[in-house]
Amino acid sequence: MGTASSILTQYDIEEVQEHCNNLFSQQEIVSLYQRFCQLDRNAKGFISADEFLSVPEFTMNPLSQRLLKMVDDLNFKDFVAFLSAFSAKASAQQKIELIFKVYDSDRNGKASFKDMLEVLKDLSGPFMSDEQREEVLSQVLREAGYTKDSYLTLDDFIKFLVNLT
Repeated sequence: MGTASSILTQYDIEEVQEHCNNLFSQQEIVSLYQRFCQLDRNAKGFISADEFLSVPEFTMNPLSQRLLKMVDDLNFKDFVAFLSAFSAKASAQQKIELIFKVYDSDRNGKASFKDMLEVLKDLSGPFMSDEQREEVLSQVLREAGYTKDSYLTLDDFIKFLVNLT
């Protein structure tokens, strides 16, 4: 698995499966490897942010710029681990951890009001004013027992989501 042009061995496949909690079958791993090799245009063994931008579904995502920070320079194993959160077989915990990483763009382990506001802006685009976004987010935080000055850790974020439901 050192370079993208190498062939996956049975050991490699099993190692990748284990790395992503067996969410993908061996055939799915092989298919993902073929896609990885297509994206890794220079056969460097990792995919750059620029190479990710060649995926139309990725660039159409309103959160693509935030996601790019998470996917830049992924090797195959990490590529599959990243994609595993999107699997129907992924646990709620895995999905929540990925969502939290989207909010925690500076990777300090906390999501601030500003972080959450930026994600809301990315998602709402021109359909909401800055004032409307602030008002909505403030109200949602208040209803969940938080304030604009709160910093949410992953555990807080999970509690926050639970309080919203």
